[in-house]
Amino acid sequence: MGIVDSKKAANLLKSASHPCFSGCGGGHSRIHLPVAPACNIQCNYCVRKYDCPNESRPGVTAKVLSPREALDRYMLAKERIGKPDVVGVAGPGDALANFETLKETLTLVRDAEPDITFCISTNGLALPRYAGELEALGISHVTVTVNAVEPLIGRRIYRHVFFNGRNYKGIEAAEILLENQLEGIRRIVELGMVCKVNVVMLAGINDAHIPEVVKTTAGLGADISNIMQLIPVKGSIFEHLPLVSNASIMRMRKRCESILPQMYHCRQCRADAAGTLDNDISLSLNRGAEQPVKIKHNGPEQSMRFAVASKNGYLVDMHFGHTAVFYVFEYSQGRVTLFERREIPRCCSGPEECGEHGETMKAAISVIEDCMGVIAVRIGEKPRAMLAEKGIGVFLTYDYAVHAVGIAAEQAAEGGSGKKPFFNSGGQDEEPHSSDTCISTIKATR
Repeated sequence: MGIVDSKKAANLLKSASHPCFSGCGGGHSRIHLPVAPACNIQCNYCVRKYDCPNESRPGVTAKVLSPREALDRYMLAKERIGKPDVVGVAGPGDALANFETLKETLTLVRDAEPDITFCISTNGLALPRYAGELEALGISHVTVTVNAVEPLIGRRIYRHVFFNGRNYKGIEAAEILLENQLEGIRRIVELGMVCKVNVVMLAGINDAHIPEVVKTTAGLGADISNIMQLIPVKGSIFEHLPLVSNASIMRMRKRCESILPQMYHCRQCRADAAGTLDNDISLSLNRGAEQPVKIKHNGPEQSMRFAVASKNGYLVDMHFGHTAVFYVFEYSQGRVTLFERREIPRCCSGPEECGEHGETMKAAISVIEDCMGVIAVRIGEKPRAMLAEKGIGVFLTYDYAVHAVGIAAEQAAEGGSGKKPFFNSGGQDEEPHSSDTCISTIKATR
């Protein structure tokens, strides 16, 4: 076995404790250090407003950190949950568009934790330039987002690309980006790094093209692919692009599984995520305390009830379709109190069933018909529409439950009296999660 082969084998062993590269996350923890604000491309589904403390999606963070602050954040997380299995840099911009900051950050962490696993996420534009330096930093896992391997398709996805001091648009931008993505993947694979390829499935743009993306990157040595749904971002060019259904995502994953192992358990995490995939602690790290922020509520005098999708009633941290229980809070005269806990039939019980059974959704919604609104991290278009039919509003956030209920009550009051939908930001079909189907095994030999 050669040096590169032995390095690749060692890195593949590390995948077993990497929540994004191992089956179902395995209860392993990670921490994303948000030290990379700049980006060298503009995707049509992204808005470069990353300081969003209450959104749960890639590209947002409560704060951009300096390398020293990032080390402090790592040490704080270690105090609270023990040593994280993985340290990653996933934005809020592109890791390699901020290479010197990335290098300083990982060097500080490596000095404090010599045997930690490092990973980064990138669009791949600067990957050929920095591949060797990534190896020198001891980065074992790299995720590259490749949405098209045909420039005519790519030109519809990317608004511009900034490369070697120039700004490119149109097909020329797509060609430059693609050339660097493919060359970058080839180089990191040759250096023994484990490569995951993310693909955002865009209705009517690249949805029929995804198998070719997976096939092309597999041919370069990529180890796994992650086909993801678009998260609509207000103000982006694709803000109103129709979403592909969850069933379509699952069919595409199954179709591509014969080409590359597929990731089924992606949470599309924030740039400052911390903890396990099922128990994120980033909110408490961001605010530096375990207590919710106290605010003065200037809402209505009448009582309101809100159903919160939460694991424990403390944080708003569940997708609507994934929750098996709602914590119902009551807002009255500026006070928020827990009213009761209500179990519901889970709308998304597995990859094949997720979002497909209207009767299950109806049963779930019937349990919370007395509520003014639902508060969740994300929600699909189908349940959103069904809630609207019942006059139940939707509030999407990642926050402490008590704080979120107060804010929701104020927004509901601004919408007028009686049941009326409020804060209807872009929804997302439920991302499937199942303990049975999460990820295909990455083989040590190809």
